[in-house]
Amino acid sequence: MAISRRGFVGGAAAVGLLGRAAWANPLGLPLGIQLYSVREQMAADLDDALGAVSAAGFVEVEAAALPKRPAKEIRAALDRAGLRCVSSHRSFVELTTKFDETVAYDKELGVQWIVCPSPAANSGKGATPGTWGAFALDDIYFTAEQLDRIGERLGGVGVRLGYHNHWHEFVVSEGKVPYFELLERTDPKKVHFEMDCGWVVVGGKSPVEIMTNYPRRFTMLHVKDFKIPDGAQGVVTDPKVTELGMGSIDYGPVFAQAAKNQRIEHAFVEQEAFDMPWKDSLKVDADYMKRFHG
Repeated sequence: MAISRRGFVGGAAAVGLLGRAAWANPLGLPLGIQLYSVREQMAADLDDALGAVSAAGFVEVEAAALPKRPAKEIRAALDRAGLRCVSSHRSFVELTTKFDETVAYDKELGVQWIVCPSPAANSGKGATPGTWGAFALDDIYFTAEQLDRIGERLGGVGVRLGYHNHWHEFVVSEGKVPYFELLERTDPKKVHFEMDCGWVVVGGKSPVEIMTNYPRRFTMLHVKDFKIPDGAQGVVTDPKVTELGMGSIDYGPVFAQAAKNQRIEHAFVEQEAFDMPWKDSLKVDADYMKRFHG
């Protein structure tokens, strides 16, 4: 399908947070960011990185690429910055081979969600991360079964499971779109979805269309921008990351659709690379989200 330059762009449930009024409407949510955005900065100076995130206006975070430190140290740094960690990204391997250790660490951070950011490679026939190929359907079917099991197990300890997409899931495999297979084969009571809207667009699909077709399957969003060539068809093999509002994705329609038929609880900005000094970039992204206020 063709990707129009401004044609792509989630909502509901207002959540109180730390007494701070940093809200992004029409989602009615606190401003959130995926800490992968500042992975290099956290490695160099954790307190400075988290302080900059807070200073930009973000109040809740999703963990990923954290420094290799005890959970209590990370939690203390988050507390010093006035940030609440509500979600964490964990690999399929961690969730299946180190479940107790992984959950204990993340619960120390305060998470309510653990999100798996890629499928299993059960058959060995799927795409290698970083290559422009399709996932094998055997892997996708195996992943769906395992996600249901992991989701049920997490539910027993008071944590909910999410699945986060990249672009690979939209490359047709054996006549089917792997992402849609995951949506259709997982139990909505056990597995929620965190739509990375930017990667959906890079994968040649429309976040609005997917949310229209799969009501109430999405509980979280990743909000990022890319510069997409005009008239691009299908998977975009050379996307360039940029700050929100400076690329090709218009989030107005996405947020409107999400507010209409989803149950979004968290929306995280993710800045995978910076087009400007990183602290300026954080402020640009936060200001973009605030434009949707009122």
